[in-house]
Amino acid sequence: MSDPHFGKVALIGIGLIGSSIAINIRDRGLAREVAIATRRPETLKRAEELRLGTSYHLDTADAVDGADLVILCLPVGSCGAAASAMAASLKPGAIVSDVGSVKASVVEQVRPHLPAHVHFVPGHPIAGTEQSGPDAGFLELFENRWTILTPLPETDEAATAKLRAFWEDTGAMVEIMSPEHHDLVLAIVSHVPHLIAYNIVGTAADLETVTQSEVIKFSASGFRDFTRIAASDPTMWRDIFLNNRDAVLEMLARFSEDLASLQRAIRWGDGDALFDLFSRTRTIRRSIVQAGQDTEEANFGRLPHRKDTWNETPPAAE
Repeated sequence: MSDPHFGKVALIGIGLIGSSIAINIRDRGLAREVAIATRRPETLKRAEELRLGTSYHLDTADAVDGADLVILCLPVGSCGAAASAMAASLKPGAIVSDVGSVKASVVEQVRPHLPAHVHFVPGHPIAGTEQSGPDAGFLELFENRWTILTPLPETDEAATAKLRAFWEDTGAMVEIMSPEHHDLVLAIVSHVPHLIAYNIVGTAADLETVTQSEVIKFSASGFRDFTRIAASDPTMWRDIFLNNRDAVLEMLARFSEDLASLQRAIRWGDGDALFDLFSRTRTIRRSIVQAGQDTEEANFGRLPHRKDTWNETPPAAE
């Protein structure tokens, strides 16, 4: 990329999403500098070993000093405190964004702390794996995946357009919607499925002693898929459910009603109802694959790899 979108990008947090953003900036030339901030010295050291940035900070305010773009790559519940800590160091015209899976709560937490001279464009890349930490990131994480931006009514359109172009150059597709609509959509396509996965794996764990370890021994692909989802970062998902409570409860109520209908069909031997449901859901799966949002291959057919372009010596992890 001959013309970087930004001079300096500050990433606050360097887990799966933050490290994948850093790798994209580095390998695709999306910015000239990347400042990485995290509160744990060992995590910061690992990020430096992987050469994910150009500067490394334990202090959030130091990291954002002079940054053109600041992205909060933190659990949703931590965004307000981070915004407060960095507010006085944000330069005029800077764009502030995030990667949280809940948007209305992030707006409520972050907006009161931001000075009037910065542009707030909340965001959410809908991409991830069950892995976490700076080692989890990889270049292709965002390719052909959706990133949703939820600018506020007062947000500068040029700032939104600039952030959109940045995400598109990571390979992402970008959609614009309101924070409230985002939270309702994500409740059904992401949050409730995760809650179901956590619950069914927890139930299986309770049954382990009863079945003499056969739950684990004979795990079929369906249960293994649930365990992959249920292995996601517990802090992040705790914050998601607490901060998107209303939308999740609304979708859970609808799910419970549909589950009750399914129970009745099984109890009364209504094979036609079961066949109709399974046919509809099979069609949805095929539509997702046809839309390029999944393949039949594991992990969307992608393998993690890193390409070091900021230093001639490959990272030690290679």
